[in-house]
Amino acid sequence: MDYLAGLNPQQRAAVENTEGPVMIVAGAGSGKTRVITYRVAHLIQKGIDPFNILVLTFTNKASKEMRERIEKVVGAEAKSIWMGTFHSVFAKILRVEAEKIGYPSNFTIYDTDDCKSLIRTILKELQLDDKLYAANIVYNRISQAKNNLISVAEYVNNPTIQAEDVGNKRPLLGQIYETYAKRCYKAGAMDFDDLLFKTNVLLRKHPEVLNKYQHKFKYIMVDEYQDTNHSQYTIVKKLAAAHENLCVVGDDAQSIYAFRGANIQNILNVERDYPDLKVYKLEQNYRSTQNIVEVANSIIANNKNQLEKNVFSANEQGDKIKISRAFTDNEEGKLVAEAIVQERTGNGLNYTDFAILYRTNAQSRAMEEALRKLNVPYKIYGGLSFYQRKEIKDLIAYFRLTFNPADEEALKRVINYPRRGLGDTTLDKVSVAANEHGITMWQVICNPHQYLGGRVPNQLNDFSMMIRAFAAESTKLDAYETALYIAQHSGILKELHSDDSVEGRARYENIQELLAGIKEFAEREDIEDRSLAIFMQDVALLTNDDKDKDKDADTVSLMTIHSAKGLEFKNVFVVGLEENLFPSQMSVNSRADLEEERRLFYVAITRAEKKLTLTYATSRYRWGTLTSCEPSRFINEISPKYLELDAIKQAKPSFSSGGFDTERKTWSQQRELQQKPASQQTAFKPKPTTSILPKAHVPTAGFTPSAAHEFQNGMEVEHEKFGFGKIVQLEGRLPDVKATVFFQGLGNKQLLLKFAKLRIVK
Repeated sequence: MDYLAGLNPQQRAAVENTEGPVMIVAGAGSGKTRVITYRVAHLIQKGIDPFNILVLTFTNKASKEMRERIEKVVGAEAKSIWMGTFHSVFAKILRVEAEKIGYPSNFTIYDTDDCKSLIRTILKELQLDDKLYAANIVYNRISQAKNNLISVAEYVNNPTIQAEDVGNKRPLLGQIYETYAKRCYKAGAMDFDDLLFKTNVLLRKHPEVLNKYQHKFKYIMVDEYQDTNHSQYTIVKKLAAAHENLCVVGDDAQSIYAFRGANIQNILNVERDYPDLKVYKLEQNYRSTQNIVEVANSIIANNKNQLEKNVFSANEQGDKIKISRAFTDNEEGKLVAEAIVQERTGNGLNYTDFAILYRTNAQSRAMEEALRKLNVPYKIYGGLSFYQRKEIKDLIAYFRLTFNPADEEALKRVINYPRRGLGDTTLDKVSVAANEHGITMWQVICNPHQYLGGRVPNQLNDFSMMIRAFAAESTKLDAYETALYIAQHSGILKELHSDDSVEGRARYENIQELLAGIKEFAEREDIEDRSLAIFMQDVALLTNDDKDKDKDADTVSLMTIHSAKGLEFKNVFVVGLEENLFPSQMSVNSRADLEEERRLFYVAITRAEKKLTLTYATSRYRWGTLTSCEPSRFINEISPKYLELDAIKQAKPSFSSGGFDTERKTWSQQRELQQKPASQQTAFKPKPTTSILPKAHVPTAGFTPSAAHEFQNGMEVEHEKFGFGKIVQLEGRLPDVKATVFFQGLGNKQLLLKFAKLRIVK
């Protein structure tokens, strides 16, 4: 029992008390992962069969780390625990039980892009305004319904929901939801929300299946319970009903995912669900200095709706928290970059010891520019995932089609890539025929003369023969051999290899990286089935995990605070602490939303181990317009005794063109100013002394526009005249795709890609 020796009394009690309902309230940095790990190990040491233990997490990284730690204590037995994310565990169960709810066991899992593509198809068929019924809005509405276990029938028959849709001038959302659900079913596909929604359907409609898994999972643990939504809550409650050996672990102060449907009431009301609940509080923070912990406590104390706890640290007192004011967002980036360079050289640190956290992705621009000027290496997290890159999605679509030819989103993606004379006209004919006869597009393609009439392109027969050949080869070859065969015979490898541009070479290298990953999978000895079909099941649940070849590189980390949850760094900069940015403008009109923003700030603070710096700017470009800013109310919630008030930077403001002659006030003076009656306050607004219009852009040497089909949402691009920007929305179908691009200093521009002459930067 040596593994228990290193636990403090509260941790040990939480580990050893394994029977009945338990809640572990785990403050930031309190050793939560260690407690979960040792609790599972303790169950196995007591003789509980690992096959009877279910551990649910919110990230693949968390489950992988826990399993590895458990294995160090109990050995190979750890491999038999049912452990993973909600989606991966219940996808596994659905593969076994799918036929009971009318799905094939090899159902496809649609990612967000697939879902939105299907929605755009439905909008086009219904001839609806794709601005009013934007794919993103429709997708989020359907997702919200599923996470609240609202079926199509319940949606269209609920007068409150219908009145809400009519009020928003989208009365046909219910019809779209119904068509979307039917199309997914016909394609043998589930989206991410379906993995939980359909599990609830399965457990509700088939009591024998519920009974089977209730008695299989005798001990259930749920990590990050504060982040569960109604659908997840319902599954856990049903599965735990037989034995009630349920242990939920979480921290209400770190509940920051309401926008994804997370319901903080799930953790606040556990005692209501289980009156004999035992509660263990992990209150000692092992991560941060006393000052950082005290600041975090002082912030979160302003929330009314929370579980009572007293987080403390026995670490050193530590440095006071720095507050730095900048005159512009560009200067804010400059101050942060310079501070990182000074801290690193002065204290012998690595770049990986530093993180810059922000409320929105758009804030990364000023930080990146400043870091580049000082040659500071950095990595942005939460950008385009490896598995979301176009070339990777293209090849994976061929894989998906090989194992599920009914998968219409995969079919539409690759039927004419590489080009084979099957353009939009042919695809539309196939789609119309499929809908008229109530069959799949694949069935039409396999029997084109029967359903299409007239002159049928020979290419349709060639395409169907190619996919069937892939399926036949997959039964004889391992995952890597199958993948390589498909990559070669689909024409993708040849297409990318013939592209000599820098971007083309990068895309070819990405395909090689994917194949290398599949080869590694095919050579694993810890799994029995190493087919490409099994690899695809794993990949479908990993689309948000970036495959990073440079994960060990010494770089500063840049990310949104949401992305930073669960991470820790020696030095943390939380930037953009301004009203209407953090807290966000959308959150200041309701207590619930404002308290979530404050919890987000709490999460940001508690990522820091040794040093924390908070920064804000008095002016910032937002949506292409220069606006005056005032410090966040969150700064005023921190007691001055924890702050280094003289840390206000007074560096001369700088602009690429022009500057500001600004009245300079210390942070404490500004605070005094804000507390005066309105009649005594004087305006504190920057006054431009020269024009700040952007200079004419000079295109990058060797500027070559990228092809229209290569662009994706979120890509950074360059325009010959407008300069560098980011794609925020793509609308329409090739060749008439329209892009909305945000250019710094210019705001949003709408461009037709076939004429726009845009170059993909990354």
